[in-house]
Amino acid sequence: MIVLYVAIVVFVVVEGALFYSLFKFRAKKNPHASQIHGNTRLEISWTIGAAVILVVLAAVTFSKLHSITTPPNSDADGLSTAQGVLTASVDEPTPPNGKKLTICVTGRQYIWRYTYGVGCKTNGFGLPYSYEEMVAPANTTVVLDLQSVDVIHSWWIPQLGGKADAVPGYSNYTWFKAPKAGEVYIGQCAELCGRNHADMTARVRIVSPADYTAWLDKQRTAIQTSDNNVVRLRTTLRADGDM
Repeated sequence: MIVLYVAIVVFVVVEGALFYSLFKFRAKKNPHASQIHGNTRLEISWTIGAAVILVVLAAVTFSKLHSITTPPNSDADGLSTAQGVLTASVDEPTPPNGKKLTICVTGRQYIWRYTYGVGCKTNGFGLPYSYEEMVAPANTTVVLDLQSVDVIHSWWIPQLGGKADAVPGYSNYTWFKAPKAGEVYIGQCAELCGRNHADMTARVRIVSPADYTAWLDKQRTAIQTSDNNVVRLRTTLRADGDM
């Protein structure tokens, strides 16, 4: 937003000078163009002005860089069961107290899968998961471990941060901390990943920590019920000789 505000000021000044010049020195009032051979003072001024803008933007960028690469701790009313993870990784974002909720985000043609409470490098067998819509607790630092199983995808929900690529065989990381339960954030795969790329949308639904815990239990039960149904169906098909 700081860069946007500076850009707006520069845009207004430049376009204002342009329209002023078009009106002030229009051909109708000035049929013979004035021959100008430069203005040293003006040229030095706008060169210094541009340099000052770049220095200010660089200073702001470096002053904010730590808060971008290092996520804050979860709030006191965040998810209390977020696990403390000690890590020596230089690329996986970790809050100062080491506690975070990790969600593995797996991109595939053409859908997102979310495995809760685990990184993509860890076997998430038995853990709850969902497709298309991620559910996350409010006021909790959520670290996303992104991978892909086929081609390069790109996770992008503008209101929750910048783009992060999901690359086969490699982990990328990003994080967010949503302040309010009841919000739904919409995003899109931002990397052309195939013929159905436009259908690869992403949703993040923010709930209270208590509702998140209840949802996990419900999701875990629903998955187990479906698995049991598949086992029974497989047993029946084998008994009937259809498998």
